[in-house]
Amino acid sequence: MAGAAIQAQMIGGLTRLLSPGGRHGAHQTLLFHRVLPAADPLLADDPDARAFESLLDFLQHHFSIIPLGEAIERSAAGTLPRASLSITFDDGYADNVEVALPVLQRLGLPATFFIATDYLDGGRMWNDTVIETVRRLPLGRHDFTALGLGEHALVSDEQRPALVTALISGIKYLPDEQRLHVTRVLGEQVSGLPDDLMMTTAQLRALRDAGMEIGGHTASHPILTSLEPEQAREDIARGKAVLEGLLGESLSLFAYPNGRRGQDYDASHAAMVRELGFSAAMSTNPGVMTRDADRWQLPRFTPWDRSHGRFALRLLRNRYGML
Repeated sequence: MAGAAIQAQMIGGLTRLLSPGGRHGAHQTLLFHRVLPAADPLLADDPDARAFESLLDFLQHHFSIIPLGEAIERSAAGTLPRASLSITFDDGYADNVEVALPVLQRLGLPATFFIATDYLDGGRMWNDTVIETVRRLPLGRHDFTALGLGEHALVSDEQRPALVTALISGIKYLPDEQRLHVTRVLGEQVSGLPDDLMMTTAQLRALRDAGMEIGGHTASHPILTSLEPEQAREDIARGKAVLEGLLGESLSLFAYPNGRRGQDYDASHAAMVRELGFSAAMSTNPGVMTRDADRWQLPRFTPWDRSHGRFALRLLRNRYGML
């Protein structure tokens, strides 16, 4: 353990040394979705509160953590601090307020939250319907061939994460209406699916009142490339209008759902976002933000490594385009 801690400190120091600010600044933006009260094998990529706080404490000692909106402006002006980094969350999960916010406040750190508005106040995203259905399925053989998802043998609880991955992979890029139909029918296989996974309007306002940035993330979280142009524009605009109405202020930041350039969104959607009045937009393409970056296709990246040393090493590789 001591050796791992020393390695983490060395890599963190090297990252800071090799990441100058100013005109040559290269800003990194981290992406999270959830922070869990306790570890969950069905949500292995999401940290629990203890791991999240430990990671942020480590990053705070080696990076200059600043609000995303400030980072974008300072990048353009050539005034970024050394080893600058921002923290963002996508979708609008309730645990962002219940679990992540207290950690951020204890450490005095800012974050930006991108909210898909259709799921506020009791909604549930399709992938969570899959996860929570698999959590509740009895052990045994399950035939989902009528849904185009094949047959699956669930012999033990240890197989549930693999089943989640298989079902989500089979559903993710279906047309919107078909995806919603399949997940609805899938969810009917069990009872007791939760309706409190996403933020309430009160929690959204609490985030804003705590000094956190709020950004748009569409209304229904679609794969934008799967929609007709007018549908995509309407969904982006509707999400913006709802958030601005709830918060009583204009939004300047946006994040593309899923966010992979060329697969989940393209240049036409970046143009829509700009025309609708957003001043910048985030993708999920790895890389760093520099002075000449396209403000409507900015990179974000989160290493999933559990150790601080590996996390920092992957950030360093991301900084130099080595991923």
